[in-house]
Amino acid sequence: MFSGAWRDGSRPPRILLVDDDPNLLVLLAGQLRNDGFEIQTARDGHEALRRLEGGWPDLLILDMMMPRMDGLTLAREIKARADLPIIVLSAIETADSKADLLEEVAEDYITKPYHYPELRARIGRVLRRLRDRVPRRELLLGPELTLELHRRTATVRGETVHLTPTESRLLYALAANLGQSVTTETLLDRGWGDAEDADPSYVWVTMRRLRQKIERDADHPVHLVTVRGLGYRLVGAEGHEPIDREAPDHDPPVRPATSNPRPEPEGAA
Repeated sequence: MFSGAWRDGSRPPRILLVDDDPNLLVLLAGQLRNDGFEIQTARDGHEALRRLEGGWPDLLILDMMMPRMDGLTLAREIKARADLPIIVLSAIETADSKADLLEEVAEDYITKPYHYPELRARIGRVLRRLRDRVPRRELLLGPELTLELHRRTATVRGETVHLTPTESRLLYALAANLGQSVTTETLLDRGWGDAEDADPSYVWVTMRRLRQKIERDADHPVHLVTVRGLGYRLVGAEGHEPIDREAPDHDPPVRPATSNPRPEPEGAA
């Protein structure tokens, strides 16, 4: 059974299952409900979007191959609205497809036929990561930088910059520990989860890419600071105390960030 208080200390995690196989929906929904989750189901992407109009779940589990709207199209549509965590449950087994989905839209990927204890463990892993997440607010780090991580955007010197899901996940972990050091190992777990071939170079390259996006000078970062031998720290600009303020209630559509291939290893930043 699911144990422990969720975000507001009362309700259990809410999961939306999307699959065109009615037998799988009934079976998996029953298993998850028995473990204490609140479950909604949808048989295609259009029905899933209608479900979302009635409330945002904590996690989405979806199939890739569905009629009318395939899973990737649905995932991109959802990620354009907010950074809802997604687990892909699909019969597609190719390593390249998995890697691309994990980089662009998914927190994790499970191959059908699924083994429920493994799926349950991975759901728990993703939900534990969510505890790192900062509130749906704007984080002002100085006169030149504001982060809106729920939208996967940053405002850099007045310009809107789009963040990939992986970049956003790393910034969530750093923002949740603002001013404190976060280890490379923690960032690797937040960004790539159970990827078998993930190594610290993934973090180094992604942090370099983030600095190129949000720092005035990527070689002399002000906000994404390297902690030698340990990891990284997110800080406000010198002389400016970070401000966490409520973002507008209405989230305008945000074009999904362009997917980037997995980074090639390079030296640590």
